[in-house]
Amino acid sequence: MVSVSLVDTPVALITGGHRRLGGHIALALGKAGYRLALHGSHDCALEGWLADAFAAADVKWAGFVADFSQPERATALMREVTAHFGHAPDVLVNSAALFGQDRLEDVTADDLMRHYAVNAAAPVLLAQAFAATQSPANGRCIVNILDQRLNHPHGDQLAYTLSKQALAGFTQIAAREMARQGIRVNAVAPGLTLATDAYDAERMERLENMMPLRRLPQPEDIAEAVLYLARARSVTGQVIAVDGGAQLRSYARDFMHL
Repeated sequence: MVSVSLVDTPVALITGGHRRLGGHIALALGKAGYRLALHGSHDCALEGWLADAFAAADVKWAGFVADFSQPERATALMREVTAHFGHAPDVLVNSAALFGQDRLEDVTADDLMRHYAVNAAAPVLLAQAFAATQSPANGRCIVNILDQRLNHPHGDQLAYTLSKQALAGFTQIAAREMARQGIRVNAVAPGLTLATDAYDAERMERLENMMPLRRLPQPEDIAEAVLYLARARSVTGQVIAVDGGAQLRSYARDFMHL
């Protein structure tokens, strides 16, 4: 039996929430009082910094594994989260993503389908399952994580970009369709945030100076935008770009090639 106090505590499901950007989003929601359902594709082991931050803030969380290369696992994931917490999530953050390197001249059907499965099909099926469940709270919402490149798409990471364009389209459709249930659907479009080892300090400084604000977003900036949308009861169908102004300009290539 789940206690009344726990039932009254909101739950947030964050896909990819055990690491990298998803971890920062999870931390912001956890500090705001949400109990967390953290999804991982193959495991839910927290990155060291996140485990320490959760312990310091006394964040309550549980991990769930679902391989979104099989998108139908999304429906089972929603059932598992609902059963564990005693009610469906109040907030769904679709943060998990596949990011491969391909262009028009070498992209394959397998590339396209793998990216679509993880980046578009799984979020759609999760949203479907989310809308079919009941929660004791009002103001339920979905936040999809997109990409600032969608305003001015280039040819790099083609399969990834196309899958994110599909998710952006779904954000608008779902906002219209789910409004009647009181479910809000929005998105955050990050710019270059957590760079890989391919970006040295010199390159990061150069890219920072290429942004209209002369600033690259920090992961906390994206997390704060997600938290805002989770709380903004009158906002739906919106995309917030958190990118230092990058969406205002057109870049010929992905940042790793500039």
